[in-house]
Amino acid sequence: MIVKEKEVKDYLTKSKIGEYAINPYIGCPHKCRYCYASFMKRFTNHPEEWGEFIDIKLSNKKIDTKKIEGKNIFMSSVTDCYNPYEAKYKITRSILEQLVGVDCTLQISTKNKLVLRDLELLKQMKNLSVAISVNTLDENFREDMDRASTIKERLETLKVLHQNGIYTILFMSPIFIGITDWKAIIEETKDYISEYWFEDLNLRGAYKYNILKYVQKNYPELYPTFESVYIKGNKQELINMDNEIKKYCNKNNINYSDYFHHEEVMSNREKNKT
Repeated sequence: MIVKEKEVKDYLTKSKIGEYAINPYIGCPHKCRYCYASFMKRFTNHPEEWGEFIDIKLSNKKIDTKKIEGKNIFMSSVTDCYNPYEAKYKITRSILEQLVGVDCTLQISTKNKLVLRDLELLKQMKNLSVAISVNTLDENFREDMDRASTIKERLETLKVLHQNGIYTILFMSPIFIGITDWKAIIEETKDYISEYWFEDLNLRGAYKYNILKYVQKNYPELYPTFESVYIKGNKQELINMDNEIKKYCNKNNINYSDYFHHEEVMSNREKNKT
């Protein structure tokens, strides 16, 4: 990992996926194969591969809490605010300390059990939800896809958050057709999840063909479907799966947000919350 410290003017930025975003880091050592945020390399001039560098953002400016009163804040949109380097640098923790008591809606998204370190701070937040990404119960597949916390650790983290009165979101993303057993994940977790989000696999950029090659090698029987959807553009399989998930959730009284496609997941995340 190439680790650098970088001075920034402000942690708070306007965002398309919420009114404001806070990204305490640039890059992410979780190195998810399918990470849409890898496009950030175009703006950061990093020659390293995505997942092999991280910039620690340092700022002397305090969060303008008046600016964010009544607003939606998303942590984080293009990094994981609880990546392993947070254990040392505590940038996320320092930001949370500033947000305690502020009348804003805070959404934290992570794949790391480290979020539990700040449990006592999280319990003091006025309007908080924590989303943890889980798209498989198969640890072998997870290891092929990312370097974040194990599936067992993520599920245990969600349990602990729920037990402490925190609104929990299982972000089932990205869903791999024929690989992600979405029904099994729901059945395994429904007792401690406040809400589910579902997102399809969003293939674009340099990682598109890397993912397709992975499927072709490891799941050859599924490759024709992936080829049809992601190369030929036939979205019917995705539409069918979306409809099946909604039907199942409605039948079983599962609380979910109906944002199957990537852009809808983030921009409308609060709309259906109950």
